[in-house]
Amino acid sequence: MIIQKSIKTAVLALAGILFLGSAGNAYAVSRIKDIADFEGIRDNQLVGYGLVVGLNGTGDNIKSIDFTRESLISMLDKIGINARGGQIKAKNIAAVMVTANLPPFAKQGSRIDVMVSALGDAKNLQGGTLVVTPLVGANGEVYAVAQGPIAVSGTSAKSTGSSITKGVPTSGRIPGGAIIENEIAFELESLKSINIALRNPDFTTARRISDAINAMMGTTAAKATDPGTVVLDVPKNYNGKIVDLMTKVEQLQIQPDQLARVVIDESSGIVVIGKEVKINRLAIAQGNLTIKITDVPFVSQPLPFSNGETITGATSVIDINEGVDAKLTVVDTGINLQELVDGLNALGVTPRDLISILQAIKASGALQAEIEVI
Repeated sequence: MIIQKSIKTAVLALAGILFLGSAGNAYAVSRIKDIADFEGIRDNQLVGYGLVVGLNGTGDNIKSIDFTRESLISMLDKIGINARGGQIKAKNIAAVMVTANLPPFAKQGSRIDVMVSALGDAKNLQGGTLVVTPLVGANGEVYAVAQGPIAVSGTSAKSTGSSITKGVPTSGRIPGGAIIENEIAFELESLKSINIALRNPDFTTARRISDAINAMMGTTAAKATDPGTVVLDVPKNYNGKIVDLMTKVEQLQIQPDQLARVVIDESSGIVVIGKEVKINRLAIAQGNLTIKITDVPFVSQPLPFSNGETITGATSVIDINEGVDAKLTVVDTGINLQELVDGLNALGVTPRDLISILQAIKASGALQAEIEVI
């Protein structure tokens, strides 16, 4: 038996770094359309319940899945077939949930893609066809109707004593599988003001957006009302020409600001450190203390022709490593991301050290950044 206990005292390490941009620029210049949205212009989620037919014996077990059986009987009733009272043993039918996103300004008669996912114990939706399924919005109104053959990327195969599954064969996609039947009214040209919603709310970024819009228009029509919203009053010369105004606004380029933040994913050990993260002057140490206890078996046998017994046992061997390779380094005040990475590489620290290391630095007050654990 080997018992190993490792105590690692490290103050800085790196699991993963995502860094885009040059060393000279803190952030890249972005268009407003890439960092903000116009309120009211958005997708709407649709959902529906339906049946998939034509499966090759991989559908729901009608005997155990009650809602599939009742849905099938109800569907047959609508087309004049009375299946009540009889025994249904079909295995080529599956109950599914159908989901889709209704894009803004989608017109009646246009098509959208839909996703189909099994609800019961169906094994595979490959080869199946979705029967007419109404898709409703959050208000309960029907906005689209879906139907068509399902494209499944996952596959599964089974033989005697073995099986293999690749991907997810119980969900699939129908490209252009839904026809829009009802439009969502939105009078764009009648707007008197436009709300610009930032995807990452920030006071400085919101102010820069309003300043850029006012500089372009030569007026004070735009105003940042909070970190996530910029309100733009439509000038009189743009009445009835909202699309032209939005086109000019979304193409304006600004430099987004960002908090000094360290994001840690504990499940995968990935850490993302923002470029503005600064560290005060401190000492960095790394060392290991490893205690290894190994049981060495032995056998003791009696002399030939004696009445003794054979005895087996084990002797414990203890090996202690006191961290002879420990290092101590001093990090200067206000180092940036590139300097931090170089210092970490020089220390040779391991990725998994970073979570406890950064928390220790934050507790000491040397890390000038926000730590977010996801």
